[in-house]
Amino acid sequence: MKLSATSGTLLLASLAGSAFGVATYTKSERIAGEDFYNSFNFEAIADPTHGRVNYVDQETAVNLGLTFAIDDTFFLRADDTTVLSASGPGRNSVRIRSNKKYTTHVAVFDILHMPQGCGTWPAVWETNESNWPQRGEVDILEGVNDVIPNQSALHASPNCSIPATGVNQLGTTISTNCDATVNYNQGCVVDFSEDGNSFGPNFNRIGGGWYAMERTNDYISVWFWERGDRSAPYDVISGAPHINTSKWGTPSAYFPNTDCDLASHFGPNNIIINLTFCGDRAGNSDVYTASGCPSTCVDYVNNNPAAFADAYFQFASINIYT
Repeated sequence: MKLSATSGTLLLASLAGSAFGVATYTKSERIAGEDFYNSFNFEAIADPTHGRVNYVDQETAVNLGLTFAIDDTFFLRADDTTVLSASGPGRNSVRIRSNKKYTTHVAVFDILHMPQGCGTWPAVWETNESNWPQRGEVDILEGVNDVIPNQSALHASPNCSIPATGVNQLGTTISTNCDATVNYNQGCVVDFSEDGNSFGPNFNRIGGGWYAMERTNDYISVWFWERGDRSAPYDVISGAPHINTSKWGTPSAYFPNTDCDLASHFGPNNIIINLTFCGDRAGNSDVYTASGCPSTCVDYVNNNPAAFADAYFQFASINIYT
């Protein structure tokens, strides 16, 4: 078959797209303000990470002012008024899970504020709770006790790892084995070492920013742009109807499928947003002490409600592209 110059160029572009994965996507959902109540369900469950927390249902969250919308922004917060009994339940907080599950997609989180304070453990992530870790887990935003920077991670079933070096990312790989059954479920972790404003009080002081995660069978990428960053892509800032991730620059974290068959280790997953306290990570005595936090984690969370006045998420929007 004879090709014209134009058709040859189109064919090459098509082949390049096949070789390097999906790059262009169309917006399928915009979640903002009151939409959160329709797009997520509230999980009043025992904390799987054994935190000093009491996750409440939607009605309780609304009645206690733990969730509310102002214009297009949505708040999720913890109780900041109650001194807890040592023998009673943990601090009231919120854990929400998206009604929809996602495979190949891009999720863009426009976040104005994240929870801060000693003992806090906020997270934005994706997984299938009923089939974990077989269907995988992607941690997009996570940290404890205000320790910077952000860390992104994968947790999966055995035989999944990432390269230690030679990865095109801005962050620093600090562990390579994604297997959730070893190393105390550390997972394969990338530290956002390039940006100390990616987590905690520093993030809040600059007015937050955008987190974006792209998941394909070839790679999983996570980006972060500060509010006011001139390099932040216009389609991210504007919530455009179409995006092209190939123009977004080098991600903070990049997890290729070179040593992990992402298609078999990751299935349809929900988005989860939660704030817990202490627990397996934030409450680990070595971690808590190294963070420079006072007392013990549980005692501090029990007895200092006012310390959690800033323990809240404020979302401007979540845009989903498929």
